[in-house]
Amino acid sequence: MRSMKIITACILISFSGYSQTTAILCKQLIDGKNNQSIPNAVILVESGRIKSVGGKDIIPKGATIVDLSGYTILPGFIDLHCHPLGNGDDDYQLYHLEKSSAAKAMQCLSNVQGMLMAGWTALRVPGDLDVGYAHLEVRNAINKGQFVGPRIFGAGHWISVTGGGGDLNFFSYEQKGVIVDGLVVDGAEEMRKAVRNEIKYGSDWIKLLVSGAFMTAGDNPQNVHFSDEELNVAMDEATRRDVPVMAHAHSTEAIKMSIKAGARTIEHGSFLDDEGIDLMKKNGTYLVPTLTIGKWFLEFNENSQALSKAVGLTKKHKPQIEAMLTKAIKSGVKVVVGSDLTGENPEYLANEFSELVRLGMTPMQAIKAGTSLAAEALNKDKEFGTIEAGKLADLVGVKGDPLSDINELKKVKFVMIGGKIVKNEK
Repeated sequence: MRSMKIITACILISFSGYSQTTAILCKQLIDGKNNQSIPNAVILVESGRIKSVGGKDIIPKGATIVDLSGYTILPGFIDLHCHPLGNGDDDYQLYHLEKSSAAKAMQCLSNVQGMLMAGWTALRVPGDLDVGYAHLEVRNAINKGQFVGPRIFGAGHWISVTGGGGDLNFFSYEQKGVIVDGLVVDGAEEMRKAVRNEIKYGSDWIKLLVSGAFMTAGDNPQNVHFSDEELNVAMDEATRRDVPVMAHAHSTEAIKMSIKAGARTIEHGSFLDDEGIDLMKKNGTYLVPTLTIGKWFLEFNENSQALSKAVGLTKKHKPQIEAMLTKAIKSGVKVVVGSDLTGENPEYLANEFSELVRLGMTPMQAIKAGTSLAAEALNKDKEFGTIEAGKLADLVGVKGDPLSDINELKKVKFVMIGGKIVKNEK
């Protein structure tokens, strides 16, 4: 029922148009750019973009007034690592075989619309549980205006090696025809072909599983899976097409290999060391630590057979992982928000902000990690991520003060995307 209500609300609002200048009155504005909030601000929105920010004196005659003078207004949230095709079931490694691509597209649409209602106005999908490109088709439909939803970017599939984190490693050797949801490559030429195909079918990022994974059966996240040649071919192909690379890298060596090869973002980065921190700072690499999924493992999946590997590894390595992340934050590494979850419980994803605060960020730093800095990682910082003139009007409102309590970001009351109000609860 929740999904139906969201879709209905979105469709009704999508026809409202941008009749004139809208003036949004704020109690407090966090613009994603400055280190201090701005009290009693006014945001003027026109034709889907922010026209100006100032005091009440900037409001033109005849403007539509949206009175949020009791609210804190922020840029829309950005999740740089989410998998909206999934459903959270215990059979995640077989889910792609149980549901059609069309069914998963509908699941994806429901999930991303729910995320939008929780304040997530942009998402990056690092591959997902589909042999096709369902989430990219949802992206295309949203971009055409067929549905209202967040801005979606990402890779169609993750690329792995035989026996790696993107393979199915628990079938007998007779079952050679079982389809995997990622792309399995061995050698430079297979890698080259896989990258070219991903770009051909609409991927605007390339996702490489450079190490093993926490969740996948039968592999070790502390191993490196790609050879230098395979990794460099992937980077060369993607770079020549102006497509950035995200590197799933848990192991210490996989992290450093990926940074040196030119990956724009490191996903997870679990076994980061001091040299890896220095390399990230030197190369301007972004770290997406995906803390929320670890929290989800321990809170909801302790008895899950399918996720027993992930639960065990999280329990064992959590102190080490968190200590190094705290060190990375203090060292000035560009740490950004990514939940690694499906979006079925969209308010839960805002735990990524509170987890970053718990590990050493100020609330303002955490907010930037999920707004302006995340937009920068996407190469979209000229379009959105801050509240300033010329940017797309992607805005979120909360009743309380997230600078005093970061958990206020779990209670979004107002959402605007591209100048359209899609949620306004008072």
